[in-house]
Parts: sequence; C-alpha cells; structure tokens
Amino acid sequence: MTEKNLSFPSIKDVQDSSWEKLAQMKIFFGHQSVGYNIIDGVKDLMQENPQIKLNILETDNPSDFNTSLFAHFKVGKNGYPDSKIKAFEDFLTRGIGDKADIIFFKLCYVDLTASTNVQNLFENYKGTMSRLKELYPETNFIHVTVPLTSEAIGVKGCLKKAKDLIKKVIGKPVYNNIIRNQFNEMLRKEYEGKAHIFDLAKIESTFPDGKTSYAMVPDYTYDGGHLNEAGRKKVAEQLLVLLADVL
Repeated sequence: MTEKNLSFPSIKDVQDSSWEKLAQMKIFFGHQSVGYNIIDGVKDLMQENPQIKLNILETDNPSDFNTSLFAHFKVGKNGYPDSKIKAFEDFLTRGIGDKADIIFFKLCYVDLTASTNVQNLFENYKGTMSRLKELYPETNFIHVTVPLTSEAIGVKGCLKKAKDLIKKVIGKPVYNNIIRNQFNEMLRKEYEGKAHIFDLAKIESTFPDGKTSYAMVPDYTYDGGHLNEAGRKKVAEQLLVLLADVL
C-alpha cells in the first residue's frame, strides 16, 4: 500500500441541472461482465437519488439512438482484447458513432495476461481511438483504465502463486495486476489533460480512508475480480459524476 491518500467527488456535489442535461444525452458503453456490475451500481444509485433519471437500455442497435438513452452492450470476447477494440469500432461505424454524444468502452481484467504484449495492445487501442475521433470529432470519448483484481495474502496468497506456477507449466494464461497497471499507465500518460479518463483501476484500488494500493480493495469484490454491491456503487458514483462533468 502506498502513503498517498485520494479523495473522490460525490453525487451530492453535482447540481440537478447537470443531471437534467445528462438525461437528454445519448450514451454508449461497451463492456463485458464487470460492465454489468457497473450498470447495476448505476441502477442502485438512481434508486437512491431520484434526481438522476437515465434511460438505461442494453442495445447496440443504432435506431435506438433516435432518443435519449444510456445504452450498453457486450463487445468482443473475454481474453481477446483486440476483438473488443475491433467490435467497439464496428459498433460505432455501423451508425452509433453518428448519433451518440458520449462513447466509451472498457477492457476486462482477463484480457491482459503475463504473455500480453502491452505496447502492441496499447498502440492498437490508441490507433483505433484516434481514427474514431477523426470520424466523429463532435463526440465525447472517454478512456477507461483496465480493472484490477484483489490479491490474496497469507495462505491464500501462497496457494494462488502455486496455481499460477502450474498454469505457466501447462501453458494456461496467468493474470496479474502488473500487466494491467502497465497498460493503465500508458493510457494515463497518453490522455491525461487531453481527454476524459475514467480511472476505474484507481477507484478500485483506493480504500475508503483514501489509502491506495496496486490491486483491487478486497472489500469491493465477491470473487477477487467482479464488483460486489459496495464496489459497484463506489465505481458507478464516479462514473456518473464524470458523465455529468463531460457535458
């Protein structure tokens, strides 16, 4: 754990007029399973904060973007990050890119393994996002860091290391936060101060008291990778605050 303490803005800091404006927007979010956790967190917060009124719909149909909505849909295949980048680009060029006001997608923790060429993956991501920004210059693109996993300690940590070693021997992929954090640092360095960044990894790795680490906070997950109720609400709150700020 580092000594740095972080604090995040609150939904309570956002004016009602910003929520009203956000409700009129057309948003597209591409994801896989952790994305569903985040969407559930958004729904949780909407129940608790009636001033937030979003039309959440699971769809990749461009015709649905003729009205205001917060659309989300699965992109690509888990374990194949390039397939997600390509699927995201395809969704936009089929018609969503011409209609959406805010667009973003996320890779998953299972997409980066010990054998991932992080530089090549980021270059593919950066090149794709650059092309899309040229095609849709009026669209607000948000860049999302790769989510992390919670690292086991003690006996569980030793067992995990043993399992990872076995995976390496038999040729199965080994996942770790080192690779994810490398990608995330590239993303921050490239887009910080130039575009909106939703730093999912930073949110996941910050304890309630503001202390930070390089892994997901254990209290935010039910299985080491997916978000539990506390985790999904923490992440969803920061996403909503960012979306309101984008406009």
